[in-house]
Parts: sequence; C-alpha cells; structure tokens
Amino acid sequence: MLNRVVLVGRLTKDPELRYTPNGVAVGNFTLAVNRIRKQENGPDADFINCVVWQKPAENVANYLKKGSLAGIDGRIQTRSYDNNEGKRVFITEVVAETVQFLEPKNSGNQQQSGSQGQQKQNQSGFNSDPFANDGQPIDINDDDLPF
Repeated sequence: MLNRVVLVGRLTKDPELRYTPNGVAVGNFTLAVNRIRKQENGPDADFINCVVWQKPAENVANYLKKGSLAGIDGRIQTRSYDNNEGKRVFITEVVAETVQFLEPKNSGNQQQSGSQGQQKQNQSGFNSDPFANDGQPIDINDDDLPF
C-alpha cells in the first residue's frame, strides 16, 4: 500500500499557526495547485488543505505568506468529527512531512527593485550570472575538449 502526495503550488492565504495543549506546533494552510488539463467551464486549480506539525509548522508560519510558492511532500489523511449541531463532518487533507520553500523570502522586493538592482550590477561590473557571455560566441578548440 502506498499513500504519497507531492504538490507544488501557491498559498491562498497566510498560514495559521496554533499549539496543542501539550505545546506541539501545528500549521494549517491551503495550497492552490494548477491542473495540467483545464476543464471546460471549470476551475483551473485545486485548493488543497494542508497541515504540518512541529518545527516545520513554525518555519512555514515564519517564512511563507499568501502567494508563496511551496513544494509539499506528505500523505493524504481523512478524519471526522461531530460539529456543534451534532452532524458528522469529514475532512480530507494533506499531512505535509516536508515543505520546500521554492522562492527566496524577499522575492516580492526583488520584483519591485529589479531595475535598481540591474543598475547597481552594471555599475559594479559584477554579473551574478556566471554563465552570461553578453551574446558573444564562445571560442572552443577541439583540443580543449577532454573527449
């Protein structure tokens, strides 16, 4: 038997961090995951409830926010409870065992100051892309290749 989920998507709102009575951190968030194949007149994404525990929950709450791109590796879990009206409520969610932060923390700031950063880069003469060649062809001799 196998119960494994791997998702990449964006948070629909800021994560919620709570603590159990025993002091264990638990974080909840919803991940919007694009569908590969769009449905006619249907949604383009699925909104998947996720839960994460302990230190990863604190990290998610501290470093992710609405719109952050995240990768989730975990399992699907179904649980149920009786609400205040006495009705049985079923919940299906992904229990994230690992959460990968797929964007830098200040990625929003980079977009706003991108032109300023480019100007500073050009002034300093330092190019952050070590493979950039400014459009010039690379001269490689057959003697330079190891094979």
